[in-house]
Amino acid sequence: MGPRHSVLAIIVLLVSLTSALHATKASCTFDTFTVPSKYTLNAVQGIGDDGTIVGQLQDNATQLLVGFMRSPSGVITVYSAPKSITTGLYGENATGTSAGSYQDNGSKVHGFTLANGTFTAINYPNAANTWLFDVNHVGAMVGSYGGGASVKGFLFVNGQYTSIAYPSGQVTYPMAVNDHNAVVGSAASGWVNNGFLWQDGKFTTINFPKSRFGTILTGINNSGLIVGNHISADKSFGFIYESGVFKGIVYPGSYYTVVGGINNNGLISGQIFLTATETIGYTAVCK
Repeated sequence: MGPRHSVLAIIVLLVSLTSALHATKASCTFDTFTVPSKYTLNAVQGIGDDGTIVGQLQDNATQLLVGFMRSPSGVITVYSAPKSITTGLYGENATGTSAGSYQDNGSKVHGFTLANGTFTAINYPNAANTWLFDVNHVGAMVGSYGGGASVKGFLFVNGQYTSIAYPSGQVTYPMAVNDHNAVVGSAASGWVNNGFLWQDGKFTTINFPKSRFGTILTGINNSGLIVGNHISADKSFGFIYESGVFKGIVYPGSYYTVVGGINNNGLISGQIFLTATETIGYTAVCK
């Protein structure tokens, strides 16, 4: 439905094993989880400071996509936005507010926040579609707006939108924002994605070395630790990036490992593909 889900779907089709060799492997301690049997895990996204994880499931009976929240104790709550045909949750802040997007019956995409059960729609003015990907602890939000071959990003602070458009990029997807309003995401013109850091109107490109189809940054915490995925042929490989150094995140024996987000305690969320079709979620502490 939303770009983050679409991007991760593309990742599954477009990454190569060889690119996993271009970074040092991080030392990680993993804690894995599964979802109720009536659902299939579609995507693991952001993680709040309390360990709450958000993402998307597919209902095995209806095939519909729904959002989910997994509490620190492991309780999974499923959520569908009002009058939606698909819903995804992408970000979670320290106060328990989730950021997400849903598609309505007319196929228009809307952003929303969910705070203590209260739904609030977020729609960029006069835009064909709005995707909301993250909200920080002081309420600043990031997302994208537009449609077709032209999609721009935005930062929404105190009721004011600031447009984020990567130079020469047809599409810009700001995926995460920390409390300093540092934003990370990806932009593309064609098949190649550029990872970027944006702050105070300035872009810094961050690309995993020799990644054929580019880089997608998915999370940044207040310490400046960045996580993302690099894309090459038919798989996606997660990494952590700090001080100019990339370290791969690899679950032992996995087909491949995808990163969704990182919180301010350094806890990383993501998805492990044990085979091409068998998948579980995880949290990890990596060094």
